[in-house]
Amino acid sequence: MEERDFFDEKVENKQHTLVCPHCNQEGQFTLVWTVRRKRREMPRGGDELDRAKFAKAKSYMVRKDDLVACPNVRCRKRFEVSGIQSIAYMQDVPDGPIADREARLRAAFGRRSQG
Repeated sequence: MEERDFFDEKVENKQHTLVCPHCNQEGQFTLVWTVRRKRREMPRGGDELDRAKFAKAKSYMVRKDDLVACPNVRCRKRFEVSGIQSIAYMQDVPDGPIADREARLRAAFGRRSQG
């Protein structure tokens, strides 16, 4: 079983604010990301090794764009995207409303100490 069997893959566009290193103008850029979300259940036909891999798998995003063009009419130079990670792990959030307060706090803050 391959890693891609554990994830649902989708392409998403996200807005980021970047500064052109040539003209120092700030601008909004749309970067393309491949988002891989972990499936709720492991696909059928896996053995113990595949179950262990699925348990450790996390949802993540991979940036597809490495170069962007400056929006300034006088500049228009292309520059490399820096300051934004190329791979970003996402926090898995339970679907649907959570009724009781303690469960909402655990979902929001994870294993932080309460008190």
